[in-house]
Amino acid sequence: MIAQDHLFENLWEVWLKGDHYKWRAMRTNGISEKYCTGEASPYAKFEQWAKTLPYTLRNPLYHWSHLELARYFGVYDSLNGESAASIYDSCSSQLQSKEFSCRNLMRKMKVEVACTTDDPIDDLKAHEQIAKDGFEIKVLPTFRADKACTVTSVESYNEYLDLLSNKSGIEIRSYDDLINALQNRHDFFHSHGCRLSDHGLSTFYSVKDPHEKIQSFFAKVRNGKSLSQNKLDQLQTSILWELSKMDHQKGWVQQFHYGALRNNNSDMVNQIGPDTGFDSIGDWPAAEGLSGFFNHLQSKNQLAKTILYNLNPTHNHMLATMIGNFQDGSVPGKIQFGSGWWFLDQKDGMEQQMNTLSNLGLLSRFVGMLTDSRSFLSYPRHEYFRRILCNLLGEDMKKGILPDDQALIGNMVSEISYGNARNYFGFYS
Repeated sequence: MIAQDHLFENLWEVWLKGDHYKWRAMRTNGISEKYCTGEASPYAKFEQWAKTLPYTLRNPLYHWSHLELARYFGVYDSLNGESAASIYDSCSSQLQSKEFSCRNLMRKMKVEVACTTDDPIDDLKAHEQIAKDGFEIKVLPTFRADKACTVTSVESYNEYLDLLSNKSGIEIRSYDDLINALQNRHDFFHSHGCRLSDHGLSTFYSVKDPHEKIQSFFAKVRNGKSLSQNKLDQLQTSILWELSKMDHQKGWVQQFHYGALRNNNSDMVNQIGPDTGFDSIGDWPAAEGLSGFFNHLQSKNQLAKTILYNLNPTHNHMLATMIGNFQDGSVPGKIQFGSGWWFLDQKDGMEQQMNTLSNLGLLSRFVGMLTDSRSFLSYPRHEYFRRILCNLLGEDMKKGILPDDQALIGNMVSEISYGNARNYFGFYS
């Protein structure tokens, strides 16, 4: 869409078409699936969302939605069933203007860098087009190799490896072939400006078997044979270690999002596919595996800059203490406790994360907010984060817990909101 400088046809397309946060709220409000992902018209779907929004009071959707209407479209009226038609018509009309193309929406929000999520087999043609056009905002790929690491189905995994073989030009027969193929794609992504990897996993494990065992596990899978879950976990961990070493060698930042229990409603997932709003927080143990995973890399001096995002808030204190174990003095905040993610991407979740980090680490070195929404209008969530951060610090200043020093606290806010991330990620090097 950015490469094509896409113009959205209406407010539904830009706002609701792929947003499972809104779909979950609509379903909870008793709205039929046809108005979420089904055959209803764009306006009919939007109208049902408008009727649902007043019921989202105290849910971040209420704040996000009205903030986005205000910041992009200058609409300050409350959205509800009565105002739906006028707001839809007004915003959809504005979206027809070139001022509301994808690139101009990003300019309007003063974006400097946006990173997409890309599979290793992606050809990155859209990124090449954007760079060729001379678009002043950096749009960079992120290396997301989940399909190469995780065996959910032996058949589908092998089908994916065939695609990876074709894209890399390396026939994948052995475990070492797989790592070489991923290295090939890692190099390709780096040449296109990629400086980030991202991994989604349930929890962390530490490999106990030697390399020869891992090779045999992979060979069995490649030959179409099933493995026990324990062996699959060890295979995934071994591949992640190899990818982590690649990230360290190139100076990338690696990200780990963990703790999601995905695709709970099998009937709906079979009907409309994954990532449609049927996921929840998981409760796997993580501390021991996390420690072993990073200790292995640290012991070999191959631990890259790392951001850890947990979905289960009971892991906050564990994670905030764990990151302190692997800071090595080379980079301020080298190992980061990531901002509230997914179900924690709201006022209470963000405050808990920042309070925990403040108590057990250095909030001042925090790289701030990540927005991974599927809505193109989600950039004001950074404003939402900044408001929460400023409110947290301002209340402490008012109570005398922090000094009433605008320069000191103001600089802290500026660094968390902008400067730390700019220095940390290396997008300009």
